[in-house]
Amino acid sequence: MIIRGISDTGIERHPHLSRGAVGPHIGRLLTKLSARDRARLVIVGHESGPADR
Repeated sequence: MIIRGISDTGIERHPHLSRGAVGPHIGRLLTKLSARDRARLVIVGHESGPADR
């Protein structure tokens, strides 16, 4: 969802995600991928190849 540019609020609207879960998950992704911001997460996502979009 981040690759598509969906905001935290938009992601929270997904029926299987709780409101408080989105921020910490994105934080973990930033840490694990050594990304400084969401834009870098998008770049890494596109570079890693096809994903369910």
